[in-house]
Amino acid sequence: MKIKRQKTARKLISFYKHNYGFREPFQILFDGTFCQAALKNKIQIKEQIPKYLMGEVQLCTTSCVLKELESLGKELYGAKLIAQRFQVRNCSHFKNPESASACLLSMVKDNNPHHYFVATQDPQLTMKIKNLPGVPLLYIIQNTIVLEKPSSKSIAELPSLHSQQFVPVHQQQTIQHLKEQQGLVKESEPQLKKRKRKGGPNPLSCLKKKVKPPQQPANEKKKRRSRKRRRTAQSSNSGVEISV
Repeated sequence: MKIKRQKTARKLISFYKHNYGFREPFQILFDGTFCQAALKNKIQIKEQIPKYLMGEVQLCTTSCVLKELESLGKELYGAKLIAQRFQVRNCSHFKNPESASACLLSMVKDNNPHHYFVATQDPQLTMKIKNLPGVPLLYIIQNTIVLEKPSSKSIAELPSLHSQQFVPVHQQQTIQHLKEQQGLVKESEPQLKKRKRKGGPNPLSCLKKKVKPPQQPANEKKKRRSRKRRRTAQSSNSGVEISV
């Protein structure tokens, strides 16, 4: 199962790399619910997440998450200790702290420009993140870390992303016009298309077959040779004179 989980994680990471520009080190935003679940399931976040994502990671959180964990008291004291070890990212709620879910949503809005992964066990936050394109989601299930499949919103955003990668048509026309003005484009004569002639039959196939003379059997040749020998012998005998 571990090998299958890593294969699926590799496919999902390649999806975000090629379509949304994710690069190592992967930045992962944690909230208190994920840290608490990791503590209960005895998951070493710093060791297991880099192995699962097969790359370098930066574990981070926000000041709003830390303040929320402090306000919840002793029940989440262990989760607060785990979160305090992570890097603290600057959010826009320094003066007026927000809830952890609202803070993390503000960090990944506007197409997630900083390419954050979000690690949470909050079901409401999970549903809101699925409505945002290009935000990978991590959660814990059955003592294992799982990377959620790309949401329908992330898949629906792909055509617009791919169209932005190419130069628009009107810009291509202006570039071509400027090149012609500067004499960078050589006018090429239009090439006439050659018409394909209908192929006739193969001339070799039209040749008449040569008729071979019938071969005589070997017995008749021997008979003819023997007759010739007899005739020469008779002619030689008739020319001899006998004297008494």
